[in-house]
Amino acid sequence: MKKITKLGLSALCGSLAAITAANAGSVDVKGSAHATWTSLGNSDTGNPFGMKTNLSFIGTGELDGGQDVKMSVIHTDKAAWSAAELALTTNNIGTFALSGANGGGLGNYDDKAPTAWEETWDAGISTSVNLQKGVGSSTHVSWASPKMAGGTQFIVAYTPQNDGAYSGDKATSGAASNQLQEGVDVVLDIAPDGPLNIFMGYSQTFQDKNSSHYNAAVQGDHEEATAGIKWSVGPLAAGVQVGAENMRPQHGPGLASEISHYVNTSWGVALNINDGLSLSYGEARSQRVYTTQQNSANGGEFTPKQKMKGSSIQAGYTIGGVTLKYADTTYDNVGYTVGNNKDAQVLSMGIAF
Repeated sequence: MKKITKLGLSALCGSLAAITAANAGSVDVKGSAHATWTSLGNSDTGNPFGMKTNLSFIGTGELDGGQDVKMSVIHTDKAAWSAAELALTTNNIGTFALSGANGGGLGNYDDKAPTAWEETWDAGISTSVNLQKGVGSSTHVSWASPKMAGGTQFIVAYTPQNDGAYSGDKATSGAASNQLQEGVDVVLDIAPDGPLNIFMGYSQTFQDKNSSHYNAAVQGDHEEATAGIKWSVGPLAAGVQVGAENMRPQHGPGLASEISHYVNTSWGVALNINDGLSLSYGEARSQRVYTTQQNSANGGEFTPKQKMKGSSIQAGYTIGGVTLKYADTTYDNVGYTVGNNKDAQVLSMGIAF
């Protein structure tokens, strides 16, 4: 006689469900819906209304030895799953994870400045800013150490091909469209649970240096780094961060101009007025530098430089499961194009299920 495993199904408001099997853990389904109104300055706004829905499937379980396992599949208003992760938290040697396109490594630290809603560069204006993400945008494996004093962790992430691709079951990412090869991130996050948090990270991605394979030859490996500090006391939080990225293109007399490196800075201050209301102000700058030489005798000065900068005032208010958010954002030289200045006002209503 076959043994039939019983399954239990429960639902809350038709949108929160948990499926459990004997000794097999559970899966929670969570969702949210967002409606926005956006006004763009110096641009054609058109229809200002927008909306999206999000779904997340979070599976948890426990092995016989007490280790925790976790699975997440995230859908952010797209026809395909946006991100996924499988994670194993051991009893005493940290957490191991396989992640696809959901950040991770340096990607979790691209901009940690405190805000009431979104990062300055993601508050209504499509800035096309370049951020230091390491291997976080590619399918990668990672290890996070057990948490120490104040939640301090050491994190290492690795991908065999840092091509920004996410591979499904029994599939590969195929040939990359650029020269980026395997990459490694290392991050030290000191006391994120305390009033003073310091973090720093570095990423190195090997590049194919054979110019016959790609349009632009390179003279070294792609490097990224970021560091920041956050301070909080009571309802007030403040933070500042700086990041840099070295593309390592070949440069010299007779060679075409290439992007040499990026330098990013951001800072923000956020204040929780009460349990429901929060306010913030933040600024962000990104500078793109080319290899263009002024003359062949000076060793090649990095000119010209293109600087994009912006600021954002934000507010958030929560009433039960409904959140109202507002951002007023201004940006200069959007997309690193001089004179392409934009501003936006965004009002959002979110409902969590």
